[in-house]
Amino acid sequence: MRVIDFPRPSGRAPHRLCRILLLLAAAPGWAGQTRVWSQSDYADFEKGVIRGLSVRSDGLLTLAPRFREVFDSGASYLWAVAQDSKGNLYAGGGPGAKLFRVSARGEKKTLAELDGLEVHAIAIDRQDRVYVGTAPDGKVYRVGSNGKPEVFFTPRAKYIWALAVDSKGDLLVATGDPGQVYRVTAAGQGSLLFQTDETHVRSMAVDSQDNLILGTDPGGLVLRVSPEGRGFVLYQMAKKEVTAVAVANDRTVYAAGVGNKGAAGSSVGPSLAPAPVPAPPLGGAAPQTSLRPAPAPAPMSSGGAPSVSGGSEVYRIDPSGRPQRLWNHAQDIIYTIGFDAAGKILLGSGNKGYVYRIESDTLYTALLNAPPTQITALYAAPGGRLLAATGNIGKVYEIGPGIEPEGSIESDVFDAGMYSLWGRLSFEAIAGSGSVSLYARSGNLDQPRKNWSPWSAAITSPKGARVSSPASRFLQWKAVLKAGGGTSPQLESVDVAYLPKNVPPRVELVEITPANYKFPTPALVLTPSQTLTLPPMGKRSQSSGISVSLDTTTTPAMQYAKGFIGARWMASDENGDSLIYTVEIRGEHESQWKLLKDKVRDKHFTWDSTALPDGEYRLRVKASDLPSNPPAEALSASADSELFLIDNTPPRISGLTAAVSGGRLTARWKATDALNDIKRAEYSLDGGDWTVAAPVSLLSDSLEEDYELTLGQVSPGEHTLAVRVADDYDNEAVEKAVVR
Repeated sequence: MRVIDFPRPSGRAPHRLCRILLLLAAAPGWAGQTRVWSQSDYADFEKGVIRGLSVRSDGLLTLAPRFREVFDSGASYLWAVAQDSKGNLYAGGGPGAKLFRVSARGEKKTLAELDGLEVHAIAIDRQDRVYVGTAPDGKVYRVGSNGKPEVFFTPRAKYIWALAVDSKGDLLVATGDPGQVYRVTAAGQGSLLFQTDETHVRSMAVDSQDNLILGTDPGGLVLRVSPEGRGFVLYQMAKKEVTAVAVANDRTVYAAGVGNKGAAGSSVGPSLAPAPVPAPPLGGAAPQTSLRPAPAPAPMSSGGAPSVSGGSEVYRIDPSGRPQRLWNHAQDIIYTIGFDAAGKILLGSGNKGYVYRIESDTLYTALLNAPPTQITALYAAPGGRLLAATGNIGKVYEIGPGIEPEGSIESDVFDAGMYSLWGRLSFEAIAGSGSVSLYARSGNLDQPRKNWSPWSAAITSPKGARVSSPASRFLQWKAVLKAGGGTSPQLESVDVAYLPKNVPPRVELVEITPANYKFPTPALVLTPSQTLTLPPMGKRSQSSGISVSLDTTTTPAMQYAKGFIGARWMASDENGDSLIYTVEIRGEHESQWKLLKDKVRDKHFTWDSTALPDGEYRLRVKASDLPSNPPAEALSASADSELFLIDNTPPRISGLTAAVSGGRLTARWKATDALNDIKRAEYSLDGGDWTVAAPVSLLSDSLEEDYELTLGQVSPGEHTLAVRVADDYDNEAVEKAVVR
C-alpha cells in the first residue's frame, strides 16, 4: 500500500497521472492537500480477501483457473493421488492407511484399508495395476480392482516415500530409514538399485531415459541415478529436506527444499561416488549399487511428515548441470511440484494452501488459494486436467481446464488516520471481452461490520467516479472480474483520492534558550569554543536549566552573542501540513502581546533582547497550517512559554577600598544585582591576569555578595587594583582603586 500526496509521479502506465488529475477540489472545513491511496503491488493485494483470482508477483490480478472439488475423503490429509487409463481416480493419506477410489462415473468408495499409519505414495503401471506405499511399516501393496490388497514388496526400510514406474514397467521404490531406492519387477522380485548415506530419499521422479531424480533428507541433496544405479549429486541445497522433484520434457530438473539445517544437518557432506558392493538379495534378485550405510532415522511429526521450518527454495537445474534459484518464500512450505498443460512449473504449498506458477526467472503467480491449508500432491491427468490432493482437510480438487467465470478481491482496510472525505476511485485494467467493476464502502470501525456503509454502486470506467461512501476514517474497495469469451480481464492498480478533515496544528512545548546565544544563519561558520549544542527537547539539563524532552528533532548549535535570547518549540500537524509560526512577547504585568517575528518557518528563533527593558516575560508561539490550505480554511494553535528573565544590566560594585600595610594589600567591596545572583568576581593587580575572588560566604548564591581580599608580598609604591563582577546573565561591572 502507498499513500501519496497529490500530485505524484506516474505509476505503471504513463496515463496514470492523467487519471488522478480528476481528483476532487477542496471543500470547506477540509485540508487542502488531496491524497491518493494507491494499491498496485503483490504485497498490497495479498493482504486482501481473494476469491477466484490469481495474483502475479508484479501485482497483476486475473481470473484463476477453475478450481472444483472432486472428492472429500473425510481423512485429515491426503499425500498421493493418481489416475488410471480408464479415468478411475485413486488417493491415499492418513491417519489410517486407506486407499480411496473415485470411478470415472463419479462413484466414491474406500477401496482398501492397509496396515500402517498412512499412505505416502501411489503408482499405476500401464496395465492399470495400482501400487500403494505405506509408512511407517514400509510396505508396498498391489491393490486389485476388487479392492483386495496384497503385499507386493517389503524393503528393509521403515518408510515408503515415493513410487514410480519406468519405461520397462518396473516399479521404483524410494524409502526412508534408510534412504534407498529399489527396483521391483512386475513379478515382485526386488533388488537394491541405489543406497545413499542419507536418512531418507524423500522424493523421486523418472526422466525420459529412465534416470532417477532423487531428493534427500537431511543433507538436502538432489541426485541423478542412472538405470544401472550409478549416482551423481546434481546439487546440495542450503535447505535440509528436498520434499519434491520433477523433470521437464527437456530433462530440466526442478527441486524444492524446505527447512533450515541444524548443526548435524549442516555438516552432512557425503561421498556419493558409486561403488558396487554386495548386498543380500531381496526376492531372489541380485543387488545393484550401494553407497555408504545410512545414519540413524530422523524423527517424524505427528502429522506424518518430517517437521520443517525456515520456508522453501525452488531450484532449476538445466541439462548442463547449472543450478539456479527460481523462487523462495520465508514461510510457505513446498510439498509438491507439477506441470500445467503449457509445461509451466506449479508448486503446491502450505500452510496457506497456495498453488504457485512460475512464469519466468523473475515472475511467479499465486494461482489459487485452496480452502484446505496444504497442497500435498499435484498430478497431471489426461485432457489437460490437473488434480491436487490436500491436507487439513484431505480432499482432491481439479484445477482447470479453463478459468473461473468470476472472481473478486476485497482490499485490506485503509486507515486514513482521521476523518476524511472520499474522492474519485479509479483503476487501471484491461477488460477485453470481460468486465471489471469496482465498489467501495466506508466506516469508523477498523473492520467492516454492520456499522459500515453498504457497498457503493459499481464503478466500471477506469477513469473512475466519485466514491459515494460517507466521510469516515476507514475505507475498503472491492473489485469483481468477470470473464468474457473464455478470456480473463486484467486489473493492475486501484487509486482512491481522499481529503482528510483539516485539524488545527499543535504546539506542545515552548522552551527559552540560554541568554547570550543565538541560532546561526545557514552560512555561518562556528567554532566549538563559540557554540552551544542544546540537548533534545523536553529533558531538563541541570547545568543549563534547559527544559527539553519528547522531540527528537535536532536544533542547530547556537553561537555566543551577548544580549541575544531565543526559544525553540515542539509543533506538529495531524494532516501533515506545512506550518508557519508567529512569535510574540509580553511582560509579566502587561496585557497585550507584542509581535517579535512572523512567518517563521523554523522551530526556533532568537532576537536581540537589549531592545527590551529588564524584567520577566512570556513568549507565545502560534502555529498555522496556512502554507497547505486556502486562507479561509487555515487553522492555528498556540502555546506560551514559562516565565523567563531578560537582564542586560550589569551588577553594581560599591564600597571598594584598598590599602597596603606591611607589604600586604587588603581590599573590600560589595557586589549587588537587581535580578540575578552574582555568579563570579575577579581581580587584577597592576594589569595582570584576572584571578577569581571568593565571596566572604564562599558561596556565590545571592543577589548581594561581600568580598574581602588579602594579597601578600606587595612591593612599595603605587598600585592599581581592578575588580570585576558578573551575574548569571554574563553582565559585568568593573571598578578600580589606586593604592599609594
